[in-house]
Amino acid sequence: MKCAVLGGGGFIGSHVVDDLLSAGHRVRILERPRVPRYRAFHPAEPVEWLEGDFLSASIVEEAVDGMDAVIHLVSTTLPKDSNDDPVFDVESNVLGTLRLLQAARDARVRRIVFISSGGTVYGAPVAIPIPETHPTEPRVSYGIIKLAIEKYLALFERLYGIEYVVLRVANPYGRRQRVETAQGAVAAFIHRALSGTTIEIWGDGTIVRDYVHVSDVARAFLRALDYGGNSRVFNIASGQGRTLNDIVALIRTLSSGPVEVRHLPPRSFDVPANVLDIARARTELNWTPAIAFEDGVRETFEWARSQRNG
Repeated sequence: MKCAVLGGGGFIGSHVVDDLLSAGHRVRILERPRVPRYRAFHPAEPVEWLEGDFLSASIVEEAVDGMDAVIHLVSTTLPKDSNDDPVFDVESNVLGTLRLLQAARDARVRRIVFISSGGTVYGAPVAIPIPETHPTEPRVSYGIIKLAIEKYLALFERLYGIEYVVLRVANPYGRRQRVETAQGAVAAFIHRALSGTTIEIWGDGTIVRDYVHVSDVARAFLRALDYGGNSRVFNIASGQGRTLNDIVALIRTLSSGPVEVRHLPPRSFDVPANVLDIARARTELNWTPAIAFEDGVRETFEWARSQRNG
């Protein structure tokens, strides 16, 4: 299969690309200008790297031309700051994706796999674990935008026959996560522990989140490419909850030095708990997470330490 991966040079995208290449697919990566390649590709690997702005219709058209499938991983905002400028959130993410969908229609792309947000689309949980049928009441623009894109994907399937799969990913963590984006407690906490700076936690550290290793997330995208059933939306998560305090405690067992914590006032948009039900993905995608949380954090910690020492 010929696959375009939008955002293929990023944290999740790079793992998806590696798995696609290992599975024998041909890959075209679209990444922002000046983003360095995460590794050197062998000349025999069927991979093409395009640089350009996701908001440029011409570069998106070039990215999807001749492709069988598109994996859409691009987001211009983060949950923590998306409420600051919802107009930008809509203009960059919703309108950008609509241009992508039109380009995919014109290029006769067969399937689009989109990364949505299992951590924000549901809002405050009515029940734990949260199934895909749970009400969607997001507290941040980021979650609203993800839902809007899900609806447009459904519209384009009805109008033009472009198959789609939505993966509502929980809180991914693992190698290559960029700490400068401040997205991901595991990466941010490990970075601060290794650099000897204080870990900052909004609230008392008891909020519960669902953390899933990036290698498990990447496998889910490959399963979604081949999926032939009727469901369109899948939770991708561990199905287990961990508090921020749990993460700190685990990092302390891995760190050779002291790990200091400072608690900040809680944020209004943080829900108290978010743990996803992954029964549908297990049954229909034949997918289940393989990396235990403790093993995944240990691997991530060792990788981060090697990056500092290397």
